[in-house]
Amino acid sequence: MTLKKERLQSEIFRHLTMIIRDDVKDSGVGYVTVTDVILNKDCSIAKVYVTFLDKYQKDEYRLATLNKAKGLIRSKLAKKLTIRKCPEINFVLDKSLHNANRIEEIINELNLKEEK
Repeated sequence: MTLKKERLQSEIFRHLTMIIRDDVKDSGVGYVTVTDVILNKDCSIAKVYVTFLDKYQKDEYRLATLNKAKGLIRSKLAKKLTIRKCPEINFVLDKSLHNANRIEEIINELNLKEEK
């Protein structure tokens, strides 16, 4: 990966975190954390991985609510970036934390079975 692309991903990550925290006022989103930003080859599409910290609503509903605010988020991001064309944003639910917790549960279950 080129240095320019890595730098742009880092900049988008930083700005999106602040924009979602400060400018998205919809209570349906709740506490959201941007975990990663991956740009495609020509930097026209940014896949933004998010995770939700509190569990008062289903993650799919909250992801849909976040996608409704995509236009506002992209316009705010375009004002902060120094590139000519702001990439299209696609929010994706990051399941790595859930998967890591599940693996840990399985390991703990196996350890309990070995102790018996």
